[in-house]
Amino acid sequence: MPPPIDTNVIIREITQDDPEMSARAHKFLQRLAAGATEALLTEAVLVECAQVLSSRALYNLPRREIARDLGVIIRLRGVRLVNKRRYLRALEVYAAIPALDFVDALLVIYAESQRPTAVVSFDEDFDRVPGVTRMAP
Repeated sequence: MPPPIDTNVIIREITQDDPEMSARAHKFLQRLAAGATEALLTEAVLVECAQVLSSRALYNLPRREIARDLGVIIRLRGVRLVNKRRYLRALEVYAAIPALDFVDALLVIYAESQRPTAVVSFDEDFDRVPGVTRMAP
């Protein structure tokens, strides 16, 4: 199994906020893109990236930009992530439904993969998602 990639490498690439680290992150991601090396991308790191990039106190990037940039990372040849399509779909939901954070978008994707298509939650924002039923506990 390849080594896991940390959030900070992805953040440096997307934000370009530290010239030296951003350059190193970019070179590493170029190697991933070429398939010259591999790295494991975990769901936890994706969640943290979305939270950091969208944080009003930090980067406050638009959701569509976050979804686009993380989608590019997910699609890199050397990135190992089980069921990449699931996470790309979660990014679509995250960008399309502002009421949902990225964790909620992931819950929608998990719900979509089963029957009944439901999420157990007190959060009424799930009521806005077409095809998904919110079940209050």
